[in-house]
Order: sequence, then C-alpha cells, then structure tokens
Amino acid sequence: MTDKTLAQPSAAPCAGAQSAQSAQSAENAQGAPRHTRLLGQATPAQWAQAVSRVGHPQSQAPMQRTVQVINAADAFALRSLGVPAAGRPLPEVVDQLLNDINPWRAKMDHPRFFAFIPGPASPLSALGDLAIGMHNVHGGSWLQSSGPSAVESGLIAWLASQAGLPASAGGLFVSGGSMANLTALTVARDQKLAPHERQAGVAYVSEQTHSSVAKGLKIIGFLPQQVRRVPTDTAFRMDVEALQRAISADRAAGLKPFVVVASAGTTNTGSVDPLRAIRALCDAHGLWMHVDGAYGASAALSPKHRHCLDGMGEADSLSWDAHKWLFQTYGCGMVLLRQGAHLAQSFHTRPEYLRDAHAEADQVNYWDLGCELTRPMRAMKLWLTLQVLGADAVGEAIAHGCQLAQWAEEALRQRPGWEIVSPAQLAIVNFRRVQPGLSPEATDALNRAISQRALEDGFATVLTTQLQGRTVLRICAIHPDATQADMQETVHRLAAYGAAELATLAPAGGHGRPHSESR
Repeated sequence: MTDKTLAQPSAAPCAGAQSAQSAQSAENAQGAPRHTRLLGQATPAQWAQAVSRVGHPQSQAPMQRTVQVINAADAFALRSLGVPAAGRPLPEVVDQLLNDINPWRAKMDHPRFFAFIPGPASPLSALGDLAIGMHNVHGGSWLQSSGPSAVESGLIAWLASQAGLPASAGGLFVSGGSMANLTALTVARDQKLAPHERQAGVAYVSEQTHSSVAKGLKIIGFLPQQVRRVPTDTAFRMDVEALQRAISADRAAGLKPFVVVASAGTTNTGSVDPLRAIRALCDAHGLWMHVDGAYGASAALSPKHRHCLDGMGEADSLSWDAHKWLFQTYGCGMVLLRQGAHLAQSFHTRPEYLRDAHAEADQVNYWDLGCELTRPMRAMKLWLTLQVLGADAVGEAIAHGCQLAQWAEEALRQRPGWEIVSPAQLAIVNFRRVQPGLSPEATDALNRAISQRALEDGFATVLTTQLQGRTVLRICAIHPDATQADMQETVHRLAAYGAAELATLAPAGGHGRPHSESR
C-alpha cells in the first residue's frame, strides 16, 4: 500500500509534464519562437537584438589600422577570462566580443588589406552562414539535408562547367584549399598507385606550389624524398622541360611517378603554369594532373580573364576556394574531380549505423565523397551570394581586382627606384625598392623595413615574400570597393616609408634624394 501511495502522486505531474512537453513540441514544430535552456538568461528579444548588433558593421569599436595586434596585457586578460559557473547577461557578453576581442585582428576584408590572399567577404555570405547555422543543418546525408544537398550538387555542376570540366565531373564543398588538395591527392594516390607501390610513388610540384600540397602528401603517407620540386621559369611557372627530365629520371630509377600538381594562380605571383603542356606530359606518362586553383580558379567567372586559365579544364582534379576570390566568409572551398565517381571509391564506407541513410541513385550522401562525416552546408552561402548578385556582377568584381593590381604597377613604374619583380597578373604584383650602392642583403632589409612601417602606419597592409632568393613587397588586391586612388596613395606612402628608411642610412646632410623620391 505504501508503494502505491508513494507512486500515485508522482504519476499525475509526470503525465502533466508529458502533456506540456507534447504541446511545446507541437508549438516548436509549427515554427513558434522558443525560449529554451540553451539561451541561458537571455530572452528571445535580447537574442534577436544580439544578432542585429553582431551583423551591423558599425556595432563594434572602430579599428584605427588595417591590422591591430593585441598587446601582452590585454592578451593576458582575455586568456584569464575563464568560464563562469553561472551565465552572464547576453548584452554584456556581446559588448565584450565586439569591443574587447574582435578589434584585435587583421581586418582581412578592408579594401586596403593587400597581404596574403585577402578575404573581402560579401555580407550575403555571412547571411548564408547565419541561415544555415541557425537551423544547424547537417550536410552529411540526403536524409539530413536533402534540400541543401540538392543545391550543393547543382552548384558543384555549375562550378565544374565554369572551370571547363566535362559532364562527368563531380565534387563537394570542403573547408578550403588545404582540404581540397588533401582530398584530390588521396584520390590521385588511389587511382594511380596500388597499395604495394606507394613506397615508390613520386609527386611533382613546382618551387611556387602552395605549402598545403606538401602537407597533404605527408598526411596521406608520402615522405619528403618522394616529392620533387620542379624549377620555374622567369615568369615563375613550372618548367615543363625540367618536369620531363625529372619524370624520366625517376622512371629510370624504378620509381612510380603518379601525380603532377600544377598551379592556376600561385600565391606569390598569380602565375599560371603551362597547363596544356603539363596535361600532355601527364597523358604521355599516365600521371594524374591536379590543379591547385584555390586562388586563381575564380578568374574563370570573368569573361575578360578566363583565358588566363587556358587548360584548367583538362585537370583530373581541381581545388578552388570560394573564401578567396568568390567573396565568401572563411571555411568555404571546393574540390572538383573530372570523374566524380572517383571520390566515393576513396571515401565511401558502410558502417551499420549509417545504413538507414543510404542514398538512392538520384541522391547524394556527401559524407561518402570526402573526409568529413559531420559537415556544415558550406554551399548555401555561396549559393545565396550568387543568387542575389548574379554571375555577371561576381565576374566584374574579379576583373576589378585585376585592374587594381595594374593600377598599382603603373603607379610604381612612374617612380624612380622601384623595380617590378613580377608584373600584375590575377590581381597580384611583386616589386621592391632598390638603391644604388646597397648590397642585396641591405636591399632586403630595406624592403622589410618598408613593410614594417606600413604595418605601423595602418593605412594599407603590404607584406613581403621571397622571389629568386630576394625579399620583395607584394600586393594582392581583390577588394571590390578598393579604388585607383587607394592604389596610388598606397604606392605614395610606400615611397615615403622607403625615403624615411634611406634617410637613416644617408650621411649627415645627405637627405636630399630620399625626400625628393617620396614626392
């Protein structure tokens, strides 16, 4: 009796709770606003206000420079924040995010951020991020994301056609060029080498190939001595004759050449390797041709510049970053395969816990085509951007980047003491300040100092790289909002920084030339 007495009072609340939960579930299923434990102390209204603040360009402390590196004291304070046992008010946390954390960064989307490959992301891409993130779409299987997966497959087909690949092409969205290269190289290995041949496999890259390729080859099991760095010509393109000699020598030594990695827009200079000649060489020797177009492949969308990529559509695989020159937020790249079916041959697994999500013939499970099982729907933000802007506007924005670099080169050529090391191509130009009587080492130091002064000034970010063993300055200008005046003023300031540096080297009273050059 006691057991029954104790059990009865608990039964009614439990039933009531179930009814309430059922009602709440029904309400949520109809799309009504929710106020759940995962909002903490915040109300739905505070949450909506926070989203609005984060998305507003003027909602955070203004950045005075294109790059702001945090000082030691503030960095220590941020490291020491810890995690509170009880949650903090959402507006307070958002204030801290926008005013105390976000300003300490390189403003990669600034019109005058010319270092690395900049990231001038469209706000439309961020909106796509928000739309997919808000609904937490899992992009692994058709069962979980049939609508977005259909969009991804259509967008992959369109991108492949723009790149010149055939109807048999396929691919998927990945986090960026590093993962795209890794994915493509894995397929190249599996298609060209039997397991027992892998120790004898040889891959060929150029002196200008992106470092992610060597990293990818290492991850999939190849040692440094299995990678050949082929010299480049005076335009920093892979030397095809040197490539032929290297392949022939390795074959004669009993090794197994299996892949050539060509570049469609190198990071240093924007150079495009002789793709058709490399394709012919790969065909002659039965090698896989991968093209790293992470940066430059986007020029395919510009009618004025797609000719620069002649032969890209002959590739067996192609890496392409949307978060570079397609104006997407970070974490958006693509890998395209000439024969899309090759992806599943390398990555498809069949664990018992995924069998219920089996895809039919006209469906696709993207977790079968790449490294990721859990994956966000990266395609949706590019889709949203292209739907709103249209392909023509994107192509015009890409062409504008090429024009910006040409304007920079023209401004440099009008000034004495500046040497163009690699002329403008695909929005990149390399140059350096030279001065009679300076040693090569001193000239390198001069250009590093000019870059450092640019960082300290903050008007524009221009960093250095190495070409032919010497330090050079490099501009990569792809921001659609940058202007000819921006390029001219940047060059003017670089000249002034150079003059100031040279003045520190001049003997007393001998400052005339440096100051004259800066005007």
